[in-house]
Amino acid sequence: YGPYQFPEKLIPVVILNAVEGKPIPVYGEGKNVRDWLYVDDHCKALDVVMHKGIPGETYNIGGDTEWTNIELVRRICSILDELKPRPAPPYSSLIKFVTDRPGHDLRYSIDASKIRRELGWSPESPFEEALKETVEWYLSNNDWINCVKSGEYTAYYKRNYKGR
Repeated sequence: YGPYQFPEKLIPVVILNAVEGKPIPVYGEGKNVRDWLYVDDHCKALDVVMHKGIPGETYNIGGDTEWTNIELVRRICSILDELKPRPAPPYSSLIKFVTDRPGHDLRYSIDASKIRRELGWSPESPFEEALKETVEWYLSNNDWINCVKSGEYTAYYKRNYKGR
């Protein structure tokens, strides 16, 4: 789903709905907190664990970038206002608070100090820059987006990975 790790498909839903002028759904009051991490940083962390980690040990990978969902959604809307302006009103006007899922966790947080301390890994990508790159990626990859929206990617996986 593009270059940023995200829970619950939040980032692509925000970007794609906003660009299409559709409501941007945000659970509850948007106070759910998540630790955001750029996918390149996540991949580099996995590589470090594979090459430097001790077999059988557990290493939490995190970005130390905790934002509430509503903070993230508003920031994405602001980036879209900059990169793909609408005549009016701003993208944030599309935000619609929806009923939260029952039992939905308010906060996902981890302690990634072990991977920093023992393996020397830490995220390299500043959150704001990585988020803007992510929005740019979605705006520039319509063929991929259309494939996902059409369901073609599901058919591809069924054809090529059935029973694996």
